[in-house]
Amino acid sequence: MRAAFDALGFWTDVAAPDAVGGDDASEGANARYRAVFISDLHLGTPGCQAGPLLDFLKAYPSQTLYLVGDIVDGWQLRRRWFWPQAHNDVVQKLLRRARKGCKVVFVPGNHDEFARGFAGHHFGGIEVCHEAVHTTADGRQLWVVHGDHFDAVIQCAKWLAYLGDNAYELTLRLNRHLNSLRARLGLPYWSLSAYLKLKVKKALNYVTAFEQAVAAEARKRGYQGVVCGHIHRAEMREIDGTLYCNDGDWVESLTALVEHHDGRLELVQWHGAHQHAPRRAAAPVVA
Repeated sequence: MRAAFDALGFWTDVAAPDAVGGDDASEGANARYRAVFISDLHLGTPGCQAGPLLDFLKAYPSQTLYLVGDIVDGWQLRRRWFWPQAHNDVVQKLLRRARKGCKVVFVPGNHDEFARGFAGHHFGGIEVCHEAVHTTADGRQLWVVHGDHFDAVIQCAKWLAYLGDNAYELTLRLNRHLNSLRARLGLPYWSLSAYLKLKVKKALNYVTAFEQAVAAEARKRGYQGVVCGHIHRAEMREIDGTLYCNDGDWVESLTALVEHHDGRLELVQWHGAHQHAPRRAAAPVVA
């Protein structure tokens, strides 16, 4: 597994020059946001929106940054090597964050499960752990976990998950061609795979079951909420008194969960440096 980190740039000399620049004066203790949660970047695949992600990270400096799984897509990289400079720039940006005082926590998912063997270790200042607990400014404890352990397909029929992953990649390729045509026609971006998910009843049932299972486990463990990824569907809502937060992905939705300094949690969707907008916000608990 060390070889995997070497190849992907995680095992890096922390004194090496940065591939990307930027003013990091506001990162760490004096950062604009208390915490940022992102997941499902899928670095190593053509679908990864590395450019917008770099812009987002520059616009959203934080005291703590949680990488909530599927940061690197080991499944796809085993089939076909794809690692452009922009993906390396993302890794360098994350390492730079850690060097500049931001606490960076990496909770591996199923696509980067090779990293689970490094739980308890630090790489370039990035802490790797199976799961984490984040305490908000207003005292709520949030369980941070990727969420694949609550996916029956992953647990019971991994071959089916690989098959679904291939189908998803095909849909993304079709989506890129479709949106190239839409761009030439002056039309906005439109996600084919997201549309298909919303139209398929079984997919909706799967999402609902997943959300309820994750929230129930968080409640059983005594946490006030949970932050996860995995299903590529950004959402923030209460389920039987437990706050369920999914920070979405950086393949289609370009979403993240952020915590303000007063403990307020907010889902944001990135539309560009001057167009980022909140998806949904949860007010802090008032004592």
